[in-house]
Amino acid sequence: MQNQKHQGESQGRRLSLPKKPKSTRPRLPSEQDILNFVQDSEGKVGKREIARAFGITGPDRVALKRTLKQMADEGLIASPRKAIRASGTLPSVTVLRVIDVDDDGDLVGTPEQWDEAEGKPPRVRLPLPPAGKRRGKPTAGVGDRVLTRIERSGHDGPYRGRIMKLLERVPDRIVGIFKADPGEQGGGRIVPTNRRAKEYIVPPSEAAGAVDGELVAVEPLSKKRLGLPSARVSERIGDVSSEKAISLIALEENNIPYVFPQRVIDEAEAAKPAGMEHRNDWRDLPLITIDPADARDHDDAVYAKPDPDNEGGHIVTVAIADVAYYVRPGSAMDKEAVKRGNSVYFPGRVVPMLPERISNDLCSLREGEDRPALAVRMVFDKNGRKTSHRFSRIMMRSAAALSYEESQAAIDGRPNERTQPLLDTVLKPLWDAYEVLKAGRDSREPLELDVPERKVQLDESGAIQRVYVPPRLDAHKLIEEFMIQANVAAAEELEGRNSPLVYRIHDEPSFDKLEGLRDFLGSLDMSLPKKGNLRPSEFNTILKNVADTAHSILVNEVVLRSQSQAQYSTQNIGHFGLNLRRYAHFTSPIRRYADLLVHRALISALGAGEGGLGNMDEAAMEKIAAEISLAERRAMTAERDTLDRLVASWLSERVGARFFGRIRGVTRAGLFVELEESGADGFVPISTLGSEFFIYDETLHRLYGADSGATYQLGDRVEVRLAEATPYAGDLRLEMLSEGARGKPGGRPSGHNNAGRKRPGTTRPRGPRSPKRGAPSRKRK
Repeated sequence: MQNQKHQGESQGRRLSLPKKPKSTRPRLPSEQDILNFVQDSEGKVGKREIARAFGITGPDRVALKRTLKQMADEGLIASPRKAIRASGTLPSVTVLRVIDVDDDGDLVGTPEQWDEAEGKPPRVRLPLPPAGKRRGKPTAGVGDRVLTRIERSGHDGPYRGRIMKLLERVPDRIVGIFKADPGEQGGGRIVPTNRRAKEYIVPPSEAAGAVDGELVAVEPLSKKRLGLPSARVSERIGDVSSEKAISLIALEENNIPYVFPQRVIDEAEAAKPAGMEHRNDWRDLPLITIDPADARDHDDAVYAKPDPDNEGGHIVTVAIADVAYYVRPGSAMDKEAVKRGNSVYFPGRVVPMLPERISNDLCSLREGEDRPALAVRMVFDKNGRKTSHRFSRIMMRSAAALSYEESQAAIDGRPNERTQPLLDTVLKPLWDAYEVLKAGRDSREPLELDVPERKVQLDESGAIQRVYVPPRLDAHKLIEEFMIQANVAAAEELEGRNSPLVYRIHDEPSFDKLEGLRDFLGSLDMSLPKKGNLRPSEFNTILKNVADTAHSILVNEVVLRSQSQAQYSTQNIGHFGLNLRRYAHFTSPIRRYADLLVHRALISALGAGEGGLGNMDEAAMEKIAAEISLAERRAMTAERDTLDRLVASWLSERVGARFFGRIRGVTRAGLFVELEESGADGFVPISTLGSEFFIYDETLHRLYGADSGATYQLGDRVEVRLAEATPYAGDLRLEMLSEGARGKPGGRPSGHNNAGRKRPGTTRPRGPRSPKRGAPSRKRK
């Protein structure tokens, strides 16, 4: 209706104007013209395709871009910066999750990713090929993820799809809540913790004594075409509030494998210790490991000494467990490691990428035991600039397994009986080398964000005992910088030998994010240079200017959100955050598959014996890079969801209590507040802020009252009351107790958007997912 009104007004104005001579300049398409073109096109549609179709060139492209942005803001189209489609529709090729089987026996799927603002997700019918024509065709079942080519009869007709590729099959083991059936003694049904999966019926003979409300693991007994399938209870996990149960729920919801197939375990158990073939004997070099106090595996060791041929310079050695010797391409362990992509870390457990026989035994650099490793010896000048490096395949013997706190205490003048003998010969030279490398880091100026990373400590029952921010020691920074330099050396070595490799890339912020950041900084009388190719140092200058001011937390948050997400690729664009031209993950092959690929590439490039890449080419490597990038993101989601649920369970007994916190997210629906005491995120619905109309200002990250000007902005310190805690969902609903800062009543700053008004008697217990936060860790860089 709004578009018709605009068109009518436009036509009326044209009738009242005198005729103009005809122009050869093409007419800009109307919104309806663009919608018709998008809906009628079968292939990908973007700004370029639209401009070509309507003959738009030169400065008119700017006007077209404004029209497309306006259409996106009005909800008429989706994804204006990539492939454009009409809002509420599906692209011609998309990923679906199979959710049902219809009465004709055909599968039914819905899009894996869908913006709820576009309405209810469409259902796509997936007819099965005739029985005689199914050979070689991908088959799927309920719960599976499939890549599908979409067809549609007309603009409003039903969707049909053809499965192109099976991306992910439903697991053989499902975790869910057992719901007892009152009408059938001992039997019941399973409500899967993965909300996309279907329910199962459990016959009394297969319930294994499970009780109502208990978390259980089940194995499907049959895969019926119609009706609910049946299942057998294989494990009674217990109370849903335990850490084990909560982390299992996150694993299931994110489809992360966590049970090793027996063939993988058998292969790991059969592995024999590596010998000396193709190895240099470095067992007399006093390499040491420095890890968290509770670490179960030790995959990196370090050593440093002054360089006698380079005044003020140092020689730094980093040795990494030789996982590639044990995990060969195409083996059962290798295939399982690709599926997992990386280890997943929860407060009370780790879901490893590799079986314990490998990660905690053969490839753990234990103190006093011979272990195979891949090592790099790097030379740095007095300014911290790396002048050379050399890789070797070695046999080593760790001189000591120290913790961060233990080694730092020794340097600070409090050595114990373990560190005293190593203080002068090993620890002090390490710290001397770190001072030199730190100077090089300072001159390189990587992005320096100040966002504390909270940790959770559990008691013996698996419940939260405390939430704390661990101190950031020089011991942490030393290991981090040594690992970064080893990763750089690996990328340089492979690039110099024209070997395929997987880079760790981090793109610079997008144009749109930078424009949003400039607008925000302008509200604080600060500026970001408009020149091309911004460097991290420009962001660091801004962060230094607001350090120890009221805006420090706010600006750090906004700068963090302006950054791109790091990922893996065979195409190098550098690492913006670290300000490095080439970077690859080399230092953790036990827990990251990308590092294992880099190890194999180095072994092949150096001609260092068995365990190389084999016949893997760059195309296959790029495919794996995309898969493990997705695996990393799902692991981060599972870790965050588990922490949210644990904290919600911990706080569920304190409903009604008052807390101080910081606003860490502002959306159209309300505010996210991080509680100071626990670091937990809670949601304040916009409908509960007050009776007046509140306006969402996206540019300035705030909500403000149209009448009073009362403002709630990102970074504000506020007081809230805990209104509701939902442990299973990991949600906290808060009530705002603080008055908003007062501004000009009725003011409408630029960038205002959708708003909300208080509706008496209504609440929104669950808001949108809180924005991701957290400082880059040693695990993720």
